[in-house]
Amino acid sequence: MQKIVVAVTGASGAVYANVLLKKLVALKDHYSELAVVMTENAKQVWQTELGNEDWNIPGLKFYSQQDFNAPFASGSGQFNTMIIIPCSMGTLGRIAGGISNDLITRAADVILKERRKLLCVIRDTPYNLIHIRNMETVTLAGGIICPATPSFYSRPTTIEEVAATVVDRVIDLAGLPLHTFRWGNEQPGK
Repeated sequence: MQKIVVAVTGASGAVYANVLLKKLVALKDHYSELAVVMTENAKQVWQTELGNEDWNIPGLKFYSQQDFNAPFASGSGQFNTMIIIPCSMGTLGRIAGGISNDLITRAADVILKERRKLLCVIRDTPYNLIHIRNMETVTLAGGIICPATPSFYSRPTTIEEVAATVVDRVIDLAGLPLHTFRWGNEQPGK
């Protein structure tokens, strides 16, 4: 059974992290452990964008950004999947450069060296050449770059539904089962 770590950085897009964490809690029978690391900037962005401090969702275990004793800071912790959502370009750059200066970048380094699944949900736009090269480097190292680019096939009507079009894709990429809109099928609930 999977062990998953979710990292939330200070890039804009707290709604993506919020929707993902709630969906993962609902899928708790499909993984054995779910850990969360959240930067202080991420908490500020969450407050600004969502107007609350509701990130401490019951059922989640939080780790400090400087807690190098966290189980996913080592390959022996056997975490299978890391999702960084939203992933700031600074975090992506440090991962691409092999700079493990906090728990998020250390865990990403561990996931890559162990040949496990790293999903970076980048949110910035447009990209400069440095961003593109960092995305290439992480991809060549085995990571998956999943831009927070929503789809509209399912005709979402709320911000949370728009965010869910990205989050559902992330959950698919993580290998977890999910009942969601599928191209060519009727829309769920519509």
